[in-house]
Amino acid sequence: MHRVPATRRHLAVLGLAGVATAVVIVLQATALASVLTAAAGGRLDRTALGLFVGLVAARAALAWAQGAVTAWSAAAVKEALRVELLGSVTRRDPAWLAGQRGGSLATLVGRGLDGLDAYFTGYLPQLVLGVTIPIAVLARLVFADWTSAVIVAVTLPLIPVFGALVGWQAQTATERQWRRLSRLGGHFLDMLSGLPTLRAFGRAQVQVDVVRRMADAHRAATMKTLRIAFLSALVLELVATISVALVAVPVGLRLLSGGITLQVALLVLLLTPEAYLPLRAAGSKFHASLEGLTALDEALSALPSGSAASGTAVPRPGPLVLSGVTVAYDRTTALRDVSLTIRPGERVAIVGPSGAGKSTLLALLLGFVRPTTGQVLVSGVDLADADLDAWRREVAWVPQRAHLFAGTVADNVRLGAPADADLDKAATAAALDEVVAALPEGWDTMLGERGYGLSSGQRQRIALARAFLRDQASLVLLDEPTARLDAASEAAVVEATIGLLAGRTGVFVAHRPALLAVADRVLRVDDGVVTELSPVGVS
Repeated sequence: MHRVPATRRHLAVLGLAGVATAVVIVLQATALASVLTAAAGGRLDRTALGLFVGLVAARAALAWAQGAVTAWSAAAVKEALRVELLGSVTRRDPAWLAGQRGGSLATLVGRGLDGLDAYFTGYLPQLVLGVTIPIAVLARLVFADWTSAVIVAVTLPLIPVFGALVGWQAQTATERQWRRLSRLGGHFLDMLSGLPTLRAFGRAQVQVDVVRRMADAHRAATMKTLRIAFLSALVLELVATISVALVAVPVGLRLLSGGITLQVALLVLLLTPEAYLPLRAAGSKFHASLEGLTALDEALSALPSGSAASGTAVPRPGPLVLSGVTVAYDRTTALRDVSLTIRPGERVAIVGPSGAGKSTLLALLLGFVRPTTGQVLVSGVDLADADLDAWRREVAWVPQRAHLFAGTVADNVRLGAPADADLDKAATAAALDEVVAALPEGWDTMLGERGYGLSSGQRQRIALARAFLRDQASLVLLDEPTARLDAASEAAVVEATIGLLAGRTGVFVAHRPALLAVADRVLRVDDGVVTELSPVGVS
């Protein structure tokens, strides 16, 4: 209810429907007892019979209303949690995302949260009825036959007690089942993504066998959970049957001895099973909802750490200042006490060995990484307090490995740009026009995932074209745009990069002399320490 306030109204309606159902059940049993008593005397009580038929229809309508309300609640909760989870993931930095298994996250957001349907449409309504109906039945039995009411009151707690004892075992088994399912989804997606590499090294069949073993382990865990669920149903049915017998036998003996009237005996026998029914049903439905609840716990536990809100301050183009910035990860320190100022219009090149902290420096300027200590200031505004979406609209970014999505070339270039952006102008500036002209359907050519069908140089030119479309950006960040390119592609990308940097502040990671030649300043990053070099002293 805290995460999805709209469900409060649904649950209130569900509670009212539960109270109404309890009242209808008591009245229905009373009317049926009157009809049967009259029939035993050789007459037909038309009023009681009509009331009974009306109450049956009312009970059916209430059951339909409960189903509709719970279905709405399930849909609302799943939608809200998926939006919040995906929003939380998009606010995390790329380093965090790179350490996650995409298949596990996809299983959680998809198959995992879908398991909540059984909770909302099955367990939750029975839980509400498990409170309202026994109270209403006990209240009616107290006035009809208090000895039967005492027996029902004493035996009713046995069902939740035995249900909880079995439920603990079921919860452990379900958590194990969910972990295996999540691991299976993550491993399967990893295998599909790396299938060309696995084939090249002759390990494809080995991984197929691994997936088969994981699927078999998930099957075994699922069957164990089902066995516990069947055991729970047997235990609850047995307890409920014995409890009903403890009421029915004394009532029958007292009816034979004349200690109770037929109408009261029928009323007690009709109401007693109704008191146990919702609790038995809740116990059975609980097992079906356990997988969804396990996924829900995992989703809610993931949200607090991943849903840090963006600030409200809007930084304007201006000087970039890093003041005593240190970035420490779990296993290493990427940057150590970095202090530097980048003035508007400067072109700053960053060099250094792999893993020295160059990409982390760019991630700081993008707001993807927050300093462990120190501040990153833009025109005096701390990025920790800034509206990062507004700031990123001021940035054109070309990563080392640009991600292309399954879709048309035009959709991939237009990413984050207005719908009426001039694609041809951006393509010409990024030396992409010849590539587009050579494609079979031009801008409408469909690409596979990760840009399948294009070379590394062509993908990099698409990334540059994206940056050119952001003509309002005041800052250009480039992470080794010429890495893994041949000489011809490198020359085209360097020429396009020089055009992109014209009139803007530029910070770029580079090793090739062609890019270093256009730098006003060169910073060397080595083991997280930043020092300034003169361009002529760069090796």
